[in-house]
Amino acid sequence: MPRPASPSDTAIAAVRTHFGLSQQEMAAWLGVGEAQAGHLETGRRGLSPAAAEALAPLVRQLPPPDAPSALAAAPPPLALGRPEAAPLEARLDYCQHHARRLRRQLKPLEAQAAVAARWAEALPAIRAALPAAPAAEPDATADWAGWHNWFRHRWLDKRPTALPSHQSARYHLLRLQTEALETEAAALQALLPTNA
Repeated sequence: MPRPASPSDTAIAAVRTHFGLSQQEMAAWLGVGEAQAGHLETGRRGLSPAAAEALAPLVRQLPPPDAPSALAAAPPPLALGRPEAAPLEARLDYCQHHARRLRRQLKPLEAQAAVAARWAEALPAIRAALPAAPAAEPDATADWAGWHNWFRHRWLDKRPTALPSHQSARYHLLRLQTEALETEAAALQALLPTNA
């Protein structure tokens, strides 16, 4: 006695998978009961001529079993109806609101980074304009000018030339989150009908 086909081997299983049909829907199409459709799908029972005739137009729409993988990798475009506006508008409002909030949080970090960039650019020229730094701290009471020059070199050493690493990480995280929300908002805007 031949082994019954596994559910994935039968034409009914292939049709159900391809078209996203429930067993109940398949049974209704074939004109049989749901239990009978289950037996047909597993190969425990053979198709009647009427069921085979009903199934044939659906089977003809299946891709060939030996189709190249390129065919399998290019499914037809999705058939989507016009989306309901309310959930899109709510999400758009959320994205825009949070993107504005994150942009406000970015501003002070951008300002600090801009100042640091100005210092990085200016420091070599400023240092070159000063007398050479003394190796040790001069006595301010005996050599005020020497001490003040030493102090200026130390003061310049403390100027930020880049955002500290923890603030730089925060900047990039905020920037990426903001850009993602703004990109999503633009995509949502494109989905919404224009008020002409």
